[in-house]
Amino acid sequence: MKAFDTLKSIVSDLTSLLVGVVGLGVVAGIVFGGNVAFFNDVLNGLLGVVSTLGENGLVGLLAAAILIGLLNK
Repeated sequence: MKAFDTLKSIVSDLTSLLVGVVGLGVVAGIVFGGNVAFFNDVLNGLLGVVSTLGENGLVGLLAAAILIGLLNK
C-alpha cells in the first residue's frame, strides 16, 4: 500500500507542476503576444480545448465540470 501512496503523491505533484506551467504559458502568451514559441503553443492549445468544449454544449459543460473537479483534488 505504501507504493500506491508514493505513486499517488508523485502523480499529484506532477499534475500540480504541469498546471503551473500551463498557467505560466497562458500569462506569457498574453503578455508577450504570439512571439514566444512554447508559450504560444500552450495558449493556442488551451483556446482549442475551450472552443471544443463550447461547441459541444451540455456535454462540453459536463466535461469541463469533470476536469475542474479532477484538478481541485
